Amino acid sequence: MSNIIITGTSRGIGFELVKLFAQEGHQVLALSRNAKPIADLGLANVHSMAFDLSNSSEYKKVADFLEQWDQVDALINNAGSLLNKPFLEITSAEFEAVYKVNVFGVAELTRTVLPKMHQNGHVVTISSMGGVQGSVKFPGLSAYSSSKGAVITLTELWAEEFKETGPSFNVLALGAVQTEMLEEAFPGYEAPLTALEMASYIKDFALKGHQFYNGKLLQVSNSTP
Repeated sequence: MSNIIITGTSRGIGFELVKLFAQEGHQVLALSRNAKPIADLGLANVHSMAFDLSNSSEYKKVADFLEQWDQVDALINNAGSLLNKPFLEITSAEFEAVYKVNVFGVAELTRTVLPKMHQNGHVVTISSMGGVQGSVKFPGLSAYSSSKGAVITLTELWAEEFKETGPSFNVLALGAVQTEMLEEAFPGYEAPLTALEMASYIKDFALKGHQFYNGKLLQVSNSTP
């Protein structure tokens, strides 16, 4: 069984991922600002930790917890912050807040976990089709989509920097999935995939995808948005 870290676990895809990994017997560290939804499940092989990616002082909690694990097999950077607002109305603080979670937080958590990862480990970062160069773009999502583009490039850079020692790094650009975040971005839109369906795909990819890919962007989308 593997040791898995997942962010953004209080709802949506992250919540479903925790349950899927736990059902297979893996050990899971579930990180989210709201730890209660996962804690309330009472899963013996899951540790739910209240954690804010944008708070630099909280990363020590993760590092301290990992002292009890010999290694981390997969890190899934799933948490994301969405801002749907016209560009001219966005304050610099709001723009920065999105990047603190979606870019700086992803980088800092990855840096914290990497010393515990082995050559065959896998870092999977969840991006969005909105961050893919040349994809359809939507007004109001300049902060969110540009941040999702940044982690695509980060993934490519990490894969190059650690290609001799591992772990592997890949990024999944998701299309529309029926989650609370999708409703915030596109109110009333009905996505073709449920959070559980996408979580099932991500779970399998996190466990096996590094056998076939490294430093790659995979577009996991059958619809626009």
